Amino acid sequence: MALLNFGGVEENVVTREEFPLDKAREVLKDETIAIIGYGVQGPGQALNLRDNGFNVIIGQRSPSKTYDKAVADGWVPGETLFSIEEAAEKGTIIQYLLSDAAQIEVWPTLKPYLTAGKALYFSHGFGITYKDRTGIIPSDDIDVILAAPKGSGTSLRRLFLAGKGLNSSFAIFQDATGKAMDRVIALGIGIGSGYLFETTFKKEVFSDLTGERGTLMGAIQGLFAAQYDLLRSRGHSPSEAFNETVEEATESLYPLIAENGMDWMYANCSTTAQRGALDWWKKFRDATRPVFEELYDSVQSGNEAQLSIDSNSQSDYRVKLEKELEELRESEMWRAGRTVRGLRPQNK
Repeated sequence: MALLNFGGVEENVVTREEFPLDKAREVLKDETIAIIGYGVQGPGQALNLRDNGFNVIIGQRSPSKTYDKAVADGWVPGETLFSIEEAAEKGTIIQYLLSDAAQIEVWPTLKPYLTAGKALYFSHGFGITYKDRTGIIPSDDIDVILAAPKGSGTSLRRLFLAGKGLNSSFAIFQDATGKAMDRVIALGIGIGSGYLFETTFKKEVFSDLTGERGTLMGAIQGLFAAQYDLLRSRGHSPSEAFNETVEEATESLYPLIAENGMDWMYANCSTTAQRGALDWWKKFRDATRPVFEELYDSVQSGNEAQLSIDSNSQSDYRVKLEKELEELRESEMWRAGRTVRGLRPQNK
């Protein structure tokens, strides 16, 4: 583990050079990795681990669409694809990649198979951090570890296939065997992480819930909607409003930020754009900081966790979710987006 300096702050990180794939394979050569759940994170992590030469099996309920997806991805029923109970029994490392709500529901089924010496792996700190609310309380004779890719399972897989990696955090909640560190780093490398940075279960879930509700999804949709609606109200066409709000950001400017940072993106825009951005960014920071303070406090208090548990455990959750997603999908802004995407040259 290397101690690297990030803007004057030192952090523990692990790179592929320091912990190469061959070392990860050696650490896990006698392990059977049972991935429980084949929804958001499951496919990307499972396929990357399989392609990297690890012994992987899937535990998934049948019949279900995700079971059918697993079969389509090459997992063989009775050989590498099993019921949740069978996979958990066979696995020495259990990657618990169900949704937070499903983890709560399935925990009584899974827990008996978490026998001494096994490892329980998460990609989100929710279940353990809020264990008093979720009921997910592991026995003290197993390792409890976390590797959390900083992106969706789809992105993890796409970057892997492109020969790249998605950065991940890692944490150890419980080291019962003395092997927890090697196990979690090997798994982090195996799933295709670019590099791994150390955190705790609590910090992971606090930052993750804040990020999802903030700049990753909630805040960015709010900013897009505010600017789009403003431009439309001032007489701009849907095409102009969408291109100036979303298309230029996602197709042109955000990739420049990812490439070399915000200052580099500024330097590659017009001097007029530079001046305006430099004059206005602090106004937006100051205007939104109170909202982020409120958001983080809601996460820290457990209120966001309880809202998620209450909502996602309802029998009609999927129906309600679809209605809310439809509201986004059928808004004028995102209907304009469908049209704009269809006009991109590569889509013709």
